[in-house]
This record gives sequence, structure tokens and C-alpha cells, in this order.
Amino acid sequence: MTMKTLPVLFENSEILIINKPAGIAVQGGEKVFNPVDEILCQQIGQKVFPVHRLDKDTAGILVVAKTSVSAKNWTNIISSGRIKKQYSAICFGFLPQTQKNNSTGTFNFPIEKGQSKKDALTQYKIIDSKIIVTAEEEIHLSFFNLTLGTGRMHQIRIHLAQAGCPIIADDKYGNFELNRKFKKLFGIKKLQLAATNLEIPIDGKKILFNIPLPEHMENTYAKLFLNKQ
Repeated sequence: MTMKTLPVLFENSEILIINKPAGIAVQGGEKVFNPVDEILCQQIGQKVFPVHRLDKDTAGILVVAKTSVSAKNWTNIISSGRIKKQYSAICFGFLPQTQKNNSTGTFNFPIEKGQSKKDALTQYKIIDSKIIVTAEEEIHLSFFNLTLGTGRMHQIRIHLAQAGCPIIADDKYGNFELNRKFKKLFGIKKLQLAATNLEIPIDGKKILFNIPLPEHMENTYAKLFLNKQ
């Protein structure tokens, strides 16, 4: 079976920077089919090594190394905080302390890992907000840009849920009742989260990569915020 190809944003002798679609796991495992590392191996004709993670259901910019030596180097670069990762998310709810568009702030709720809690930091900016009126209720919506200050697992999903703004179609931390309602009303099935900007040091310079919203999020924004069906 021929696998789909993945869009490559940048390539040199050490790394590939790709635009990962939602629904594709980064690495293989039990009951995991056609992950990124296998697709790219076939696509470029050599083994690749992911150096950071995106959830299967999260779309967006991902860095993979082309050798094990490069993987170790780039894993250290990423863990040292020398890259800047920004995400876009469409959420239920709003932040009562700052309801205006372009408002900024920080989520710093600690995140539980096993028996301990880890410090976590996410900066946010509200890009747009909306109230949708259904037959039963008014539903607040917010469109966020988010920048990671730390890199805890599921950090953005957890922070937004803790702030009362769970990401639409998040089946782990989200509002399951509203997820079902919006799937029925608007056909929204995919997690509304994407890694849309990455600033990374290459050859001594900071290079910014950015992508537009993935199609499923663009469609959601058009339906919910622009009333385009």
C-alpha cells in the first residue's frame, strides 16, 4: 500500500520540518498504522527520528532528525528552550477576566505527572470570541494563540480545560456534552488544535516557520465565527 506524502517545509542534512496532518501518530506502536516516521522513511528513503512530539490528533509543524546523532543534538536544542512553539486553538468558553480580543495573559497551573506536580507555563492571546445561541443555551467560544513556556505532555489541552476553555472536540480533557452537540450541529469531529508557528535556530540564525490553519480548523472558524456553512 502506498502511503500518503507529508508536506515538507524545510530540509537540510540534519532535519526535516514538516506539516503534520491531524489524525497521524508521530511514531509507530501497537495498533498504530502509518505514523509519521514510517511515512517519511518511505517518502525520503531513509530512517527518521522525531525529536519532539505532537499528539496524534494535533496538526501542525513537527521537527524530525535524519540521523541518530542529529536527533540527540536537536532533542537537546528543543529541551533547552531555544525554540519557540506557538499553537492555535478554537475553544468553548471564555476568560471572564479578559473578554476582549487581543487580550494576553499566562496560564501557570501545575500539571500532575504520576504522584507529583510539574510547573507549567503557557502564554495566551485571544484572537477572536463569539457567542452562539442555540435553542437551549448561549455558548461562548474563543479562538486562542498560545505559546509554550514549558513542554509538559498535553500542556495546552490541560491548561485550557483548567481555565474553563476546553478545546472543541478534545475527547480527553474537553466538554463531552458540547462536543457531541457540535458534532451533530456543525459536523466538527477533529481536535481544534494546531502547531502553527515555530521559531528555530538554523545555521546561527533564528528562522520562523508558520502555516495557515489546517483545513478542518479553517472550516470550523468559518462556521462558528463567520457564520459560513
